[in-house]
Amino acid sequence: MSKNLKLILNFFIFTNLSLNHLMAIETPKYRLLKKDNKIQIRDYESAIVAKTYVTDNFKEASSTGFRRIANYIFGGNSKGKSISMTAPVLVSKDNDTNKHEILFFMPREYKIETLPKPSLESVVVEDRSLGKVASISFGGWATEKNILYNKEILKKYLKKNSYEILDNFMVAQYNSPWAIPPFRRNEILVKIN
Repeated sequence: MSKNLKLILNFFIFTNLSLNHLMAIETPKYRLLKKDNKIQIRDYESAIVAKTYVTDNFKEASSTGFRRIANYIFGGNSKGKSISMTAPVLVSKDNDTNKHEILFFMPREYKIETLPKPSLESVVVEDRSLGKVASISFGGWATEKNILYNKEILKKYLKKNSYEILDNFMVAQYNSPWAIPPFRRNEILVKIN
């Protein structure tokens, strides 16, 4: 490996490690009930979310939905106010259609009454209770192939351990778009009994 290539590689590694550390942003609170390697059973606290629906393939729906809600938190609202970014961005797909729900969690400092109203009619702010959830974590990009692979592992685990799946699977993405694959954190989540 050339000296320049090593320098560039070290720069990207350092930058991503630094950004991931510096960008430690708020995530929803939950209580860990069980951990089994990459799989966890959690009980989430209720939270306020901003959400939108997009009918398209996963990649396009995620991108369109992200832009709509980013518009809301970056000032596209009744007060022109910026709202801090949180993680993860959640995307779930209706099992029977190509309709995706994309949502951001709102910072815990807000009450639903204190949040400004979205400028876009396609963005809605509401209370959301995830409750008891099973999760599996994975790195790299959240491609449809990686999602399906991890979803199947989680499904098999839940069946083997007699958990009932209560809702559609969700994809949780925790990183900024510029985080490189070795430093990315993603999860598949699903509500269970």
